[in-house]
Amino acid sequence: MPRTIAEADWKLLRRIHPLALERYCERVLAEIERVVHNSTQSAHQRYLEIFKIIEQRDREISSIFNDPRRSNALTMLARIRAAGILTEDEFSSLSPETRSTVELLLRAR
Repeated sequence: MPRTIAEADWKLLRRIHPLALERYCERVLAEIERVVHNSTQSAHQRYLEIFKIIEQRDREISSIFNDPRRSNALTMLARIRAAGILTEDEFSSLSPETRSTVELLLRAR
């Protein structure tokens, strides 16, 4: 398994990173929106649920997106892929070696 990412794949990850982060944030905001409009819960219950979502998603977002360095790029790609925020077109744009490594990392989870 390669330990480094090819230059072309690294450049692609640098372009994908903000797009995937935006997708993730949109997903979280949609989750919060569902809670906000849940009329079966009191305002306080909704607030507590939103607070819990924010805490959990903040941990997730940091584990997926923080510290985008070339040395952890393959792991970051695997986490982005596992979160379902890497499109098939983006994934297929990666080199076969990188795709293979990402899939191997996902199977190892």
